[in-house]
Amino acid sequence: MKIYELDDPFFCRYGRVFGGIENSVQEILNALNDTPLPEHTAYTAEDPKLQNLAACAVIRDHCFGGMPVQLGWCNGHNTKLNCLEYHRCSEFNLGTEDFILMLARMEEIRDGKLDTSKVRAFRVPKGTLVEVYATTLHYAPCHTDSEKGFKVLVALSQGTNTDKPDIKHDGGDDALLWARNKWLLAHPESDEAKQGAYPGLTGINLDLDRD
Repeated sequence: MKIYELDDPFFCRYGRVFGGIENSVQEILNALNDTPLPEHTAYTAEDPKLQNLAACAVIRDHCFGGMPVQLGWCNGHNTKLNCLEYHRCSEFNLGTEDFILMLARMEEIRDGKLDTSKVRAFRVPKGTLVEVYATTLHYAPCHTDSEKGFKVLVALSQGTNTDKPDIKHDGGDDALLWARNKWLLAHPESDEAKQGAYPGLTGINLDLDRD
């Protein structure tokens, strides 16, 4: 599987490098270093230590235009795609080590399904703040070094990835709604699909160790 770099013009379809707040980036990196590194993958939607940083207000104002935000993390070790999700807002990521994002575009969904051959992989250098557009499908990062794993900031509109609203499936994207502001397409082999997530990914479950 080809791994693209962020300076490749191809990346502009999926996101962008976000600059101008370097001092805040360093403060977040320092705090991320103190978060756990599990053997597999763990996610915390909102971490009080990150939320209480001065950098949180900077992310709120400069990245989200003053809208309420949550700063959490996704840490661990991973090489598989498993799922793709999207939100009704951009997501901002920042890692203490290089990591890889596997991405696709909402417009590539056909009849509620997305073929994993449409997925592209991008290497994000450590210390680089990236904006993943709301129209970009994404999921858990992948590590580039199994010994180092990854510790990645996940900045989103506040409340995202928390309890799903209790709604009746009336069409549209309703069947994909997996949590608040989180629409999910799962690969049938994934744990999420076994837990009832919508099996919206077709093709192979991409694995960077294999593919």
